[in-house]
Amino acid sequence: QVQLIESGGGSVQAGGSLNLSCEVAERIFHPISIMGWYRQPPGKEREFIANIISAGSTNYAASVKGRFTIFLLINKRTTTLQMNSLKPEDTAVYYCNVLYDGDYSWGQGTQVTVSS
Repeated sequence: QVQLIESGGGSVQAGGSLNLSCEVAERIFHPISIMGWYRQPPGKEREFIANIISAGSTNYAASVKGRFTIFLLINKRTTTLQMNSLKPEDTAVYYCNVLYDGDYSWGQGTQVTVSS
């Protein structure tokens, strides 16, 4: 497993935007296979939001498609999640998830709160 550092998040009104970032905080020796984001709304299960494969293809949950965009920075160790047109139902703790060298790692989570 690798250490991940998340940043971004916070509070915003409905319709607003936020960006999240996740960086692999240690030296790596192989390309990262997948970088992605999950979220856990209050009282609910953790759910998939988006991911980006090392070759550049992306996947999105239906609930965020068209509003959220995932990027892999040129350093290949940082992913950002651009979140637009936020809704109150997007309120959750957002977690970065990375598949590297056959193991999954999780970030510490960052709170996103969207008020109506």
